[in-house]
Amino acid sequence: MNRLKLLLFLTTFAFGASTAFGQDKFSNCTAAYLNNKLVVNEYSPDGYCEVLKTASGELTVQTMDDTAPTGKTSFKIAIRDGSTKTLCSISDKTYREIPIERVLAKCKPGDAIVLLTTNDRYSLPHNEIWVKKTSLSCAR
Repeated sequence: MNRLKLLLFLTTFAFGASTAFGQDKFSNCTAAYLNNKLVVNEYSPDGYCEVLKTASGELTVQTMDDTAPTGKTSFKIAIRDGSTKTLCSISDKTYREIPIERVLAKCKPGDAIVLLTTNDRYSLPHNEIWVKKTSLSCAR
């Protein structure tokens, strides 16, 4: 009887623990930053990200308080080809920061830099950064 109670307790505990872990998925908002400035034009469902092919500085993905960066998180990078829409990883490496010039060297205007979180606690809704040849679409 004691074994049955122990088994019931452990089963209940395991179920509760697995349910609790599942609730933390994508619960922390992150955004792409270039030189600690938000890349997305507005942090809303209508927001979009773009950079000039000539941009320079440190690209990061960070947690945020309102729109202010509060801490770097790990991410991976892929490039979406503008004409074929093919997605290609630029490296097996995981980054916390990278000079955007290194990424843009692999891009042409019309491509998109795609940022991937490495931990499912972090959401990154604006994960594509479009590469522009000339001026940006919105005032910054």
